[in-house]
Amino acid sequence: MMLPALSPFQFSHAEAVLAILLRLDFPADGELSRYFRAHRVLGHTDRGAIAESVYAVLRHLRSLEARCRLGAEEAAQAASSRRLLLAAHLSAGRNLRELEPLTRASEREWLAATKGFSVASLAPAEALDLPDWLHERLLARFGMEETAALAMALNRSAPLDLRVNELKTNREAVLAQLQAEGLAAEAGRFSPLAIRIRGGKPALARHPLFASGAIEVQDEGSQLLGFLLDPKRGEMVADFCAGAGGKTLLLGALMRNSGRLYAFDVSEKRLARLKPRLQRSQLSNVYPQRLDSERDARVKRLAGKLDKVLVDAPCSGLGTLRRNPDLKWRQTLETVAELCQKQTDILAAAATLLRPGGRLVYATCSLLAEENDAIVDAFLAAHPDFMEISASATLQKRCDWSETESRLRLLPHRHGTDGFFAALLEKHVDEGTADKPQDR
Repeated sequence: MMLPALSPFQFSHAEAVLAILLRLDFPADGELSRYFRAHRVLGHTDRGAIAESVYAVLRHLRSLEARCRLGAEEAAQAASSRRLLLAAHLSAGRNLRELEPLTRASEREWLAATKGFSVASLAPAEALDLPDWLHERLLARFGMEETAALAMALNRSAPLDLRVNELKTNREAVLAQLQAEGLAAEAGRFSPLAIRIRGGKPALARHPLFASGAIEVQDEGSQLLGFLLDPKRGEMVADFCAGAGGKTLLLGALMRNSGRLYAFDVSEKRLARLKPRLQRSQLSNVYPQRLDSERDARVKRLAGKLDKVLVDAPCSGLGTLRRNPDLKWRQTLETVAELCQKQTDILAAAATLLRPGGRLVYATCSLLAEENDAIVDAFLAAHPDFMEISASATLQKRCDWSETESRLRLLPHRHGTDGFFAALLEKHVDEGTADKPQDR
């Protein structure tokens, strides 16, 4: 791992916020944002250096804890946020002299004792910085060699991906502008709208392209879900778990700002974050609506009327560990089991929205079979009026996609994206209603 050098001022703040994050009470990104809002004295450079350091600790927590135990006088010292930060910077290649301004005299002997530490001496799950239960799951699915490659990819920081809003511009024009500004921007591998920024993450919030709605930040893997659903002009579509609306914006643009697109979510706060994004995009076909649950009356009123539905279901998020490394320490087998029941209920409810011949994408950003294949297989077994369509064949019509597996499986070590799963389902056309116009 690579980390920026910290000043003593930055280190003290990193130590303080890491102590909060290590409680694992709430998502790390939210806690970090709250800390920065409460400490306005921290500038953009300070915040970036602090965030990189504390996220490095969360990514490599198990191996850093093992390093801290070497030469520690007592267990409490071994696990302190201060020592974890020092161990992270030592692991990143800093020498003892470089770390001297950050250390106390009592810590220098301990740091020297850890210099010969080797990750190779650890058990596999520790060495890969995974909880035992997750390591076992991945090992059973991928085998030893690929599990190691996947874990190492998940322990790297994610690149910055952008999506071009083709209602306003095109990818070639955006690439030319970003490159002229000195940014290392390149076209994405799969999505025709994706741009990847290499070598850092510039602040885009005030960039003219962002402010005008010409670009949005969106992982390339997430973009593929929109192309898999493939909504058309004039259709009725729902983003059933819209959240802050990244995929909603893509769907609206693919519909060429026509038809009707419902953005459903149970969180008013998440939907509120969609509003300024809608204003920038100038989409007028999007209708955000908060649901009380998947059984909300709004869902019942639309039953059998929609052409397309995207279900990006609430999940463990383990495919996003590059961005949310705390999730692997916060999720458990028990929380995953609860999520699986929720996913089952949401998929069944969302499917009722479809007209005969309508299509649904079930997706998660999970790596676990019980949240992915098992949910889809159980749904198909319980709903004989649905059949599965090849996701790969559908993507090949719009994206640079050459894989042939029926279900979409994106993995960071193979595709350079977040980890995603998706299956494409179609509701059978009733012979008795095949020629009848749909009630819209």
